[in-house]
Amino acid sequence: MASIFTMIVEGKIPSYKIAEDDNYYAFLDINPLAKGHTLVIPKKEVDYIFDLDDETYLGLGAFAKKVAVAIKKAIPCQRVGVAVLGMEVPHTHIHLVPLQSENDLNFKNKKLNLSQEEFTTIASQISAAL
Repeated sequence: MASIFTMIVEGKIPSYKIAEDDNYYAFLDINPLAKGHTLVIPKKEVDYIFDLDDETYLGLGAFAKKVAVAIKKAIPCQRVGVAVLGMEVPHTHIHLVPLQSENDLNFKNKKLNLSQEEFTTIASQISAAL
């Protein structure tokens, strides 16, 4: 059975897309720690990041870097934090989170409740910065 992320890539589930190429997809996390919290995934469905082949692993990092640079341009923040947890969805994904402090990358923090309009605006701002 396809993961929820594969269904997003296939357009079966809507997302707030930031960027896409033949191999990778970036979209806003719908339970964000901060405005601009983005997930970056390979389109290839592999559960654990270190099970990716080298080419996909390196490409994912390069794609995530482009997205992180765009987030930093579009969202006022000190840095963009990176986390790879992967426990909640069996599909490799990188969290990119705009940070003002290290505590902003604590997944126990309360998640933001954003409107559809806010998500759309944020996605447009980051996409425009690519």
